[in-house]
Amino acid sequence: MAKSKVELEYLIRTSNSILFNCMSTPSGLEEWFAPEVLIRGEVYTFKWEGEERKAQLVSKKKEQYVKYQWLDDSDMTSNYFEMTIKIDEMTGEVALLITDFSEEGEEDDQQMLWNESIEELKRHIGG
Repeated sequence: MAKSKVELEYLIRTSNSILFNCMSTPSGLEEWFAPEVLIRGEVYTFKWEGEERKAQLVSKKKEQYVKYQWLDDSDMTSNYFEMTIKIDEMTGEVALLITDFSEEGEEDDQQMLWNESIEELKRHIGG
């Protein structure tokens, strides 16, 4: 089944170093993305209620972005999610850009899941 690219942007009141920690470390991800995150080498295991998915950290740049590739999806072109920090040069505002994929017709559901996760992230960091 074809997948649709979902691109979202959220303003977050925090520093890029705090946000990067929340995007790239097991303890940071456990605060908002998944209740349990284990890491072995470059493979992250995300555990939710009754579900477990593994993703490999394929690239990152300190305080700028992380990209994870799902290991349980055969579609190599649309089986990743990426989180990028963007800082507005004029205002200094920090934004989190999300690139993800969803099944066609489920884009709204995917956005709703991200909205809920980002609200949890904002509660955690006070942003």
